[in-house]
Amino acid sequence: QLQLVESGGGLVQPGGSLRLSCAASGFTLNYNDIGWFRQAPGKEREGVSCTSGRGGSTNYADSVKGRFTISRDNAKRTVYLQMNSLKPEDTAVYYCAARFTHIQGICTLLPRYNNWGQGTQVTVSS
Repeated sequence: QLQLVESGGGLVQPGGSLRLSCAASGFTLNYNDIGWFRQAPGKEREGVSCTSGRGGSTNYADSVKGRFTISRDNAKRTVYLQMNSLKPEDTAVYYCAARFTHIQGICTLLPRYNNWGQGTQVTVSS
């Protein structure tokens, strides 16, 4: 059974940091694009960052560039999202998602992924 499980969310003050993890089971991360998405109450789900399964390229939403860093450890079947300089507007449920890719190139921040985790809450508040 293919499964993605996010962890690492929590409550943090503005300016603080968190590291989210996305652990895969039932499949290898090789050749899978992995994306991080978030959804705040009353808002649409938006792409935050992704890492390509072929070539290792990464992509970031403008709102998080310079603050968030995505990385992957295929041997551990885990993808990380390091979030620094957090702002209240980063508050959301964060999801990771995977999709197998045949193409080497830039991964997409659109929610065109096949497998999704259940999400982890990130709250940035003083």
